Amino acid sequence: MQSNLNENEEWKKNRIASARCGENPMIITKMKSGFAAIGDTQFLPGYCVLLPSEECTSLEELDFSQRSDYLLDMSLIGEAILQVCNPRRVNYSIYGNTDAYLHAHVFPRYSWEPKERIPYPVWQYSSEKWRNYEYQYSDEEHGAMKEKLRIEIYELMEKCY
Repeated sequence: MQSNLNENEEWKKNRIASARCGENPMIITKMKSGFAAIGDTQFLPGYCVLLPSEECTSLEELDFSQRSDYLLDMSLIGEAILQVCNPRRVNYSIYGNTDAYLHAHVFPRYSWEPKERIPYPVWQYSSEKWRNYEYQYSDEEHGAMKEKLRIEIYELMEKCY
């Protein structure tokens, strides 16, 4: 059974603003550059997104110090995923084509994925994986992992900042 995340999805209209005001239920923790969020879909367990503190359209809109912070935070999320979920590797991507604001996707990649999927980006998985109810985040199924990620990210931030 899925949690109540989908009952009121107003927060999805502006994920960054809803994170800043504490209304985005996907937020794992606040980071130096923004917010670590668990992905809406979890067909690859541990998928996360880094949202910036302030909405902007691209990495290049940030000054050099802000860029460094953002990219370091992205890598800390990846390291936390490695520690908590034990994937074979982590993939990072920043696009902004569909949602035209800066956000970084941090995807674990697993040895158990179908062999025909392993060499390709996760975006080539079927739409079923992205939209099907059974793959969506739920507190009941993924909440413990989300909490472990929060603890790991926090510990990594303590070492860096």
